[in-house]
Amino acid sequence: MCIFAYLNYHVPRTRREILEVLIKGLHRLEYRGYDSAGVGIDGGNSKEWETNSKSIHLIKQTGKVKALDEEIHRQQDVDLDVEFDVHLGIAHTRWATHGAPSPVNSHPQRSDKNNEFIVIHNGIITNYKDLKKFLESKGYEFESETDTETIAKLVKYMYDNRESDAITFTTLVEQVTQQLEGAFVLVFKSLHYPGEAVGSRRGGPLLIGVRSDHKLSTDHIPILYRSCEQLIYKHSYSGKNVVMHSGKDKKSCNTLPRMDEDTCLFPVDEKAVEYYFASDASAVIEHTNRVIFLEDDDIAAVRDGRLSIHRIKRTAGDHPARAIQTLQMELQQIMKGNFSSFMQKEIFEQPESVVNTMRGRVNFENNTVILGGLKDHIKEIQRCRRLIMIACGTSYHAGVATRQVLEELTELPVMVELASDFLDRNTPVFRDDVCFFISQSGETADSLLALRYCKERGALTVGITNTVGSSISRETDCGVHINAGPEIGVASTKAYTSQFVALIMFALLMCDDRISVQPRRREIIQGLKVLPDLIKEVLSLDEEIQKLAAELYKQKSVLIMGRGYHYATCLEGALKIKEITYMHSEGILAGELKHGPLALVDKLMPVIMIIMRDHTYNKCQNALQQVVARQGRPIVICDKEDNETINNSSRTIKVPHCLDCLQGILSVIPLQMLSFHLAVLRGYDVDCPRNLAKSVTVE
Repeated sequence: MCIFAYLNYHVPRTRREILEVLIKGLHRLEYRGYDSAGVGIDGGNSKEWETNSKSIHLIKQTGKVKALDEEIHRQQDVDLDVEFDVHLGIAHTRWATHGAPSPVNSHPQRSDKNNEFIVIHNGIITNYKDLKKFLESKGYEFESETDTETIAKLVKYMYDNRESDAITFTTLVEQVTQQLEGAFVLVFKSLHYPGEAVGSRRGGPLLIGVRSDHKLSTDHIPILYRSCEQLIYKHSYSGKNVVMHSGKDKKSCNTLPRMDEDTCLFPVDEKAVEYYFASDASAVIEHTNRVIFLEDDDIAAVRDGRLSIHRIKRTAGDHPARAIQTLQMELQQIMKGNFSSFMQKEIFEQPESVVNTMRGRVNFENNTVILGGLKDHIKEIQRCRRLIMIACGTSYHAGVATRQVLEELTELPVMVELASDFLDRNTPVFRDDVCFFISQSGETADSLLALRYCKERGALTVGITNTVGSSISRETDCGVHINAGPEIGVASTKAYTSQFVALIMFALLMCDDRISVQPRRREIIQGLKVLPDLIKEVLSLDEEIQKLAAELYKQKSVLIMGRGYHYATCLEGALKIKEITYMHSEGILAGELKHGPLALVDKLMPVIMIIMRDHTYNKCQNALQQVVARQGRPIVICDKEDNETINNSSRTIKVPHCLDCLQGILSVIPLQMLSFHLAVLRGYDVDCPRNLAKSVTVE
């Protein structure tokens, strides 16, 4: 799911220009959800409309953003040349959770047939059934299967039962968000508040880009707080007590302080300003690099061209203001360039991305490692009793891949946990544990819930993310940004190898004062030095991998086997194949071969084995012979200098030799390329696999 909204204030734009901004914003965010899309804009077909009447026009379509764009141009009653001096347009791409992909289930969702209030929403409202039942009892009719429609109906209920006509849009949204349980990111638009935008977040990302040709009034926006504790009152239904506003029941609480130059953001010299609400910086970077990242329970409102940020009440640890930050991202980073897809581009960016992960952190001359995000906590981490690495999907595999070297260099027990399972088991966590949360987006819902679970139990928390300003990077005590650059392809590639390198650097930092491991430590650092050149050498195998894919793409299944450092590579390679080719693929620990998986092997089953010259070499050779003895014809990924394996195998993919604990970075890249070529040959969209989205912000 993905949110994008654009507000132009005294910056004249035609409806055509506004829609182009909205559609382009959705295109940039489409990797986060793409089964349907929609926009909400002001209606009317003449300049007189702006003062003489009100309407909101919704255009929604199933499929990708391209389908929505085509639907917009099919609209006969939409005058694209009408110009607006002030206008708010909201847009959304959906990844279905409640209700199948369809125009009626797409966002924006509306409050009624007159579109008095419309809303776009990321996340899941867990109490929507109770809210829906209450609203239906009050006569509100629902047309979709979504949880989001409840929000639109609820804001209309608040408006219909307002105590005063002077109630602000911000107050209405505050009242609504107090009723919602679960995770949400919201942006509202209303007929009753033209030219105003209100957005809020809890458990998902939302940033606001600001563009003006004039100096802004401040670099920090102070937070406005309610002067009363209660904003909401009680109703009961279904035998339950549920908090629900009705201004007719009690006197409303004091309003927010009046906005002035010290409490909001606006251009100093001129009023002309543009605001962009988005789930991800990639949607705003072509317009502005000045952004504000909202925190959970922030409510951001734009009124008369002024941006203010509100909260219901002050809590411990609240920052008194939100800073305007400057994005370091470049537009070309989110463009495909000469590549056919983002995934292909990101595979070939890995020599540069691993360098960026190490840049300024690893000194190859004096063998030192500095991780600035950990420096204030490293002594505490070194005193811990246990490391727990918590993640999902590819990020989990990065933890598995580095667990062995972490245990070797830290001499600490290292647990690697899937976040969902970690929570399901109510896993014991203690104050002397250090918990790592690994996530490309920094917004993974299960990992965030696990993070809060661990913080409640007093553990030190460390984030490993690729996204500055993400929820994990803000909520952890310390952390490391992997600096891999924007990753658009849903199937993660360069983020995996950069997470791998970041965790290796952490292991090196942990043992910098242990004399007994210094030879090993220096060996690893020098291995990191040559890693980018070795990755380039692996990438030169692309044509060979493409030929292999041509032999395999009609198969229905593939097994990938390895052990030791390469078990994680098997899991990650199998996941890549599942994600984008829709073939069944399974990563198998070669040591478990005789305990069941060997039954799958025959002369028809494609088998890929990873055999490298490390401490598991002889055991992997035994596994190879077991597969061959069952008429299997394995394809072996091996060291290019391993003549024994090359001579004894019918098909090999030869990669350069690297230090054992780093070899997994080189061995996974052929599997990334294989999955890409398999998907292309099978005719699938590599960047947007079915049923999946890049940032999993719901459980």
